[in-house]
Amino acid sequence: MAQLFKWLSRLFGVMAALALGALALVWVLVSGSIPDYDRDFEAPGLGARVDILRDLHAVPHIRGESEADVFYGLGFAHAQDRLWQMETSRRAAQGRLSELFGERTLPVDQMMRALDLYGLARGALASQTPEARAALEAYAAGVNAYIRAVGREALGRGAPEFYLFSSAIAPWTPADSLSIAKLVALRLTDQAAVDVRRAALSLLLPAARLRDILPDYPEGAEIEPLKQASGPPLPGPASFAAQMPGARFPAARGPAGLQTLSPPGEGGASNAWALGPSRTAAEAPVLANDPHLWFSAPSLWHLARLELPSGGVIGATVPGLPLVLIGRNADLAWGLTSAYVDDADIYIEKLDPDDEGRYLTPDGSEPFRERTEWIGLANGDRVETTLRWTRHGPVLPAAQMGVGDVTPAGHVAALSWTALTADDPTFSAGFALMRARSIDAAREAMRPHVAPALNITVADREDVGMFVAGRAPLRSAWSPGQGRLPAPGWIAANDWQGYVPYDEMPAVMRPESGAVANANNRTSDAEYPRHLSFHWGDPYRMRRLRKQLAAREFHSQDSAVALQNDAVSEMARAVLPLIASDLWWTGAAAPEDPVEARRQQALEMLGDWNGEMSEHAPEPLIFSEWMRRLTLRLAEDELGPAISRVEGPRPEFVERVFRDVEGAAVWCDIDKTSRVETCPEIAALALDDALNTLAERYGSDPRGWRWGEAHEARMDHEVLGGFGLLGLVVNIRHEVSGGDYTLMRTTSAGRGNEPYASRFGAGFRMAVDFADPDGSVFVIATGESGHPLSRFYDDLTELWRRGDGIRMSLDFQDAEAGSVGLTRLLPSRIGADAARD
Repeated sequence: MAQLFKWLSRLFGVMAALALGALALVWVLVSGSIPDYDRDFEAPGLGARVDILRDLHAVPHIRGESEADVFYGLGFAHAQDRLWQMETSRRAAQGRLSELFGERTLPVDQMMRALDLYGLARGALASQTPEARAALEAYAAGVNAYIRAVGREALGRGAPEFYLFSSAIAPWTPADSLSIAKLVALRLTDQAAVDVRRAALSLLLPAARLRDILPDYPEGAEIEPLKQASGPPLPGPASFAAQMPGARFPAARGPAGLQTLSPPGEGGASNAWALGPSRTAAEAPVLANDPHLWFSAPSLWHLARLELPSGGVIGATVPGLPLVLIGRNADLAWGLTSAYVDDADIYIEKLDPDDEGRYLTPDGSEPFRERTEWIGLANGDRVETTLRWTRHGPVLPAAQMGVGDVTPAGHVAALSWTALTADDPTFSAGFALMRARSIDAAREAMRPHVAPALNITVADREDVGMFVAGRAPLRSAWSPGQGRLPAPGWIAANDWQGYVPYDEMPAVMRPESGAVANANNRTSDAEYPRHLSFHWGDPYRMRRLRKQLAAREFHSQDSAVALQNDAVSEMARAVLPLIASDLWWTGAAAPEDPVEARRQQALEMLGDWNGEMSEHAPEPLIFSEWMRRLTLRLAEDELGPAISRVEGPRPEFVERVFRDVEGAAVWCDIDKTSRVETCPEIAALALDDALNTLAERYGSDPRGWRWGEAHEARMDHEVLGGFGLLGLVVNIRHEVSGGDYTLMRTTSAGRGNEPYASRFGAGFRMAVDFADPDGSVFVIATGESGHPLSRFYDDLTELWRRGDGIRMSLDFQDAEAGSVGLTRLLPSRIGADAARD
């Protein structure tokens, strides 16, 4: 036995030594890709030396003698920090993710090949201004300089993720950058998905009940168009069933798989406001912006400061793009919110019954444009894919957005979207905005912008403004579906008639009120077809923003930051009294039934609640689960499996039902029973459902529950985050306050096993005060580095969680204080460098 123990001990020692050796080897290999911010690099093609000063949080401050050299430096800095993120982004746009990830991403690649974003990006190069194209080329040269340095100096393959994949890193091109711009635009539109959802539900519900479950925006516009067309009243939209008689909602749906197009409600959101001198304590404009997009680790955003010959620019960039997308220069600050312009339509194309290689048009049948492509897989196999296009756009796979559910036999669905064009100077518009020096120049700069449609909030040293930029399709006044439903492609009245002229888009410059604001609310009261959209964001954030801006006469940068972190839900304040009022006054004083006793306890807690979605409180969790269960109780019997399309809290629907708008209280009656149920009865049942679910998960005492335990912001690494214990290292997670309808927006799916896990929110915040512009504050939700072992991978995340930010100045000396390194890019002789390569 002693001898056995001795040999087992030796074996364990050898295994431990081997394990430690393997870990050491992994550490040496992986840590080699952590960027060294304090060294010199040879930079072929550079005109003169470029300095990349990394401040206390590794934010790059880039200085060079020419504009091209500065953008070269930005490309180098982006590649240092986010090379893997840039590589996967361009592969996504190219439809080449499956070469890394195998069949799992094949549906995404097939869809991206159909959209042909990369081909359109290549074509769009010709539409850029000479200055913008020069920036794209210089940026690509900077990225490639770092890629060469990785190979030449064995810098750990540039990122640890590359050790998992054998594919070489191809040189960066200007088209790669433009394709990422189109990819971001794709993530910011959900209009096509909204149309498909409306069509699917319209096959199950009469028109009045469809208006309940998918209500129109309930309030007027905050910005008026400069001009509005007038004319005789138009006919109302025809039903989808009338337009598409063969469409039938299926009894059951198969798994959706990976989706490329954003589902309804996930097309991007944001808050932005600006206050002129008459509304600020220091009598200088203040601007605040916090775009709400998908969470990830690393973040979509990367902070940077560029010292251009025309002046400094600072703010948020997207790795892959040589552009400060949101930020400020010495004289102008700008912020962006999603404009919710209806920029996409689904067309149902009828196949020619005599030849399925053709489809019907108003002028007869036409052949599909077809192309066969091969998509490579990680195991070396290739999959043949036949891609088809109609005159309206690419044919969509049936699984995308569930278009197959609303496409009759003998038909296919095609997508029209404003960004599906090579005539796209969007990048040049953003480039000109970055260099504009006044609010009027900013508006003119965005004139050629195509997609995504955006509300641009601007402030210069004198005043503020807001305007909508982007192509807004003009539809025929006689279109049966008015762009709200998938349209028969063979009817000429459904074709777009051009775009709304830029000068007729909503705008307000130098308002008398001294304030402009947007929370994805309705911006135009124009009638169809110049209405811009039927689908807007929720009204509750705008109500809160309007109320808080009016609550004090003068504001400051500090009050702007506080408002960005405001977690009070005007939705809860509006809806809770509707669903709880009868229950508050009809419960027994001392109920004997434990179920009723717990219900009374919860109602008492909610009665004392002020609507603040605090992570430390139980009331937000009780209310949110009640709303979720109430939606199910109200709609599940009418919708059946289609409830998945609207699952989650739907407060505007609940308001209509409990106010009995246009007879909406009929939803409270369960149509499978002989008696007529009332809304208070359904509210009580839903509350019991919610409390039972929460008790099973969080314990029997509601006072011990916490919103933050369920409501966790999840910034997960898209590749390494799912690898067991490795996820604990690379995923960044925080309990957070706020919710779907608060200014501090952290949204959740409202369904599944973790309905309140938040994967969408304000990953970047900015507040600029022209009384002290160099005291302006910025923050992103993670850190600058994409390397999980870097201390700058998540060093900003705690500041973000607390609602704080970092001061970012255009003064280079401010950045030098506490800086963590200076990278110098030094021009090299072309001949010597070529010989080295």
